[in-house]
Amino acid sequence: MKTVLGLLVVHAYSLLFVWVLIEQGGIPVPSVPVMLAAGTMSAAHKLHIAYALPVIVLACVLSDSAWYFLGRHYGTRVLNVLCRFSLEAATCVEKTQSRVARQGAITLLFAKFVPGFSTMAPPIAGQAKVSYPKFLLYDVVGSIGWASAWLFAGRFFGDLAKRSSEFFTVLEHFAIGLIVVMVVGVIIYRLYKKQRFLYDLRGLRLEPEQLLAMMDDAKREHLPAPFIVDLRHPLDVLPDPRILPGAVRIGPSELKQRNQLIPRDRDVVVYCTCPSEETSAKVAMDLRRIGVMRVRPLRGGLQGWKDAGYPMETIAA
Repeated sequence: MKTVLGLLVVHAYSLLFVWVLIEQGGIPVPSVPVMLAAGTMSAAHKLHIAYALPVIVLACVLSDSAWYFLGRHYGTRVLNVLCRFSLEAATCVEKTQSRVARQGAITLLFAKFVPGFSTMAPPIAGQAKVSYPKFLLYDVVGSIGWASAWLFAGRFFGDLAKRSSEFFTVLEHFAIGLIVVMVVGVIIYRLYKKQRFLYDLRGLRLEPEQLLAMMDDAKREHLPAPFIVDLRHPLDVLPDPRILPGAVRIGPSELKQRNQLIPRDRDVVVYCTCPSEETSAKVAMDLRRIGVMRVRPLRGGLQGWKDAGYPMETIAA
């Protein structure tokens, strides 16, 4: 154990850089436990926060810049990839887009403190055409604030632990195990939240072929067609101004506020950009809680409908 711990101390800065770079790159491995451990190690003078901080910030800037330019050039396609691998069911593309649209680059000052939102913010800033110098400035400041908070929290804990030499010795001995437990614990918690979200969603989803059949049946029998709502943010509509036949575009927050306009006597179908239906599923659940019981999210969202090759309508961007 001491040999492994010694190797970690020697390569602490490299480990910090790689770990943070991987997490900010979209792989759901939490770096907060590692930063807390680094801060605690600084109390024993085995690592210096003055060196660890710029290492973490550099990793953040490199990863965030890559996502920024990918979002600027590929937009929705990049967000769809991130959405598929996100473990944060509560974080959705539309929510991040709305915040960036309202607050601009200021969003980057606190983005890293919100799991999932941290990874989504840079590509959406690129998609929203925030200038790179402005993006870089706010991203650096936000990264410094985020890294400093956890490093100094770890240092504070380390300073408290040093008051008891026996406890600090035990802490050093089991340092690696504690880091592993914290990392695994965070991952398990996020997986649990994701699975609980998917469980709540089970049975609600409507398959694209089912919706097409419902639309055809309504047309053939001269009945009201399903009420279809496009929940996409304007940033997603601009590059692809197409909607499902007969769909109306209403934002998630506006739809919930104006729920009295939603018909109760026919099926309501909602869809968004994210292929895992994060936004549409949450909206459907919220609407059910306020009495709109015949609402269902479209499986795969707009992308699932397009992949199936079903008809679409073009609207004015």
